[in-house]
Amino acid sequence: MNGAVIGSCPYRLSPKQPALWKGTTVSNTQRSPSSIRTRNRPRIRALSLEEIPPNALRRERDPNWWGGFSLGVDLGMSRTGLAVSKGFSFRPLTDVDEFIIGLPKSWDGKETEQSNKVRSIAGRFAVRAAERGWRVYLLDEHGTSTEAMSLMIDQGLSKSARQGRIDAYAAVMVLERYFELSGQGIELVLPKQLELQEKLRIGPPRDLDF
Repeated sequence: MNGAVIGSCPYRLSPKQPALWKGTTVSNTQRSPSSIRTRNRPRIRALSLEEIPPNALRRERDPNWWGGFSLGVDLGMSRTGLAVSKGFSFRPLTDVDEFIIGLPKSWDGKETEQSNKVRSIAGRFAVRAAERGWRVYLLDEHGTSTEAMSLMIDQGLSKSARQGRIDAYAAVMVLERYFELSGQGIELVLPKQLELQEKLRIGPPRDLDF
């Protein structure tokens, strides 16, 4: 995918790690907001993907809209691959307002033990991200590693170079799939805290460059 800045960082998943924060996922098929009432708080509607749509969907609906950075994440057992893009434009990995995390599934679309681990991490991360108005989504990443390997071979990378970059290139494939689908088929990881949901509705600080 043109216009992606790629990289990788160490991150080890631990099945014994306690769930310090929890989030819930909202499918893009769940578009009817419901009302939530808590003690001593005013009624606040649960957010839907219609109210906080992913960047790819916003760009599909309005070709003149060119805001928002997207970060693709390929979570691995020992390494995590990262790729960032504003549509298909280059940008240093500094300003991001949404995270597209690859969700590992089997060939027939069923979730695996690794899927549960990624969901757990994404739920806890979504809480931290929401504090800054950043959104977190999950997207089926099945086949992205194979696609990434094919891309690196086509680019002429050596076998040793491919081994060190497979995670980052897999993250590129996650982002490419995300934009090709215009944000369809993703899940919003929604924190349970209503004040964080409100921050998601408001969104991150405005990108002054655009």
